Amino acid sequence: MTTQVIGEYALRVTTKLSFEAAIERVTALLAEEGFGVLTEIDVTATLKKKLGIDTRPYRILGACNPNLAHAAIEATPYVGVFLPCNVVVWDEGDQRVVAAMEPRAMGHIIGVPDIRKVSNEVSDRIRRVMDKLGG
Repeated sequence: MTTQVIGEYALRVTTKLSFEAAIERVTALLAEEGFGVLTEIDVTATLKKKLGIDTRPYRILGACNPNLAHAAIEATPYVGVFLPCNVVVWDEGDQRVVAAMEPRAMGHIIGVPDIRKVSNEVSDRIRRVMDKLGG
């Protein structure tokens, strides 16, 4: 499946990989594009612990490419409210959905030319990850 664009703010692919295998695969593909996963939020476990709610597997990965993050922060320190780039994995029926923020949205919202340049580069890299995962 090819990458789908959701509104102007998200990218989405689906995979038949297991939940944990999808996490491992997207993490490896992000690394190929120069991103590390700085944070991992297990929303399912948090909701169970805090609210006693059982939900489908849902995890948020906070991905960061240090060189591109540095360039963005140098352009405007306010860009940090958009960092790191979130990639989300959840179960949907017999498949996993992998969704990521469309970084170009950040460039449109901030409106600083240097941020647009960085957001285009980040978008190209995230799209390659998504295309490989969904392909």
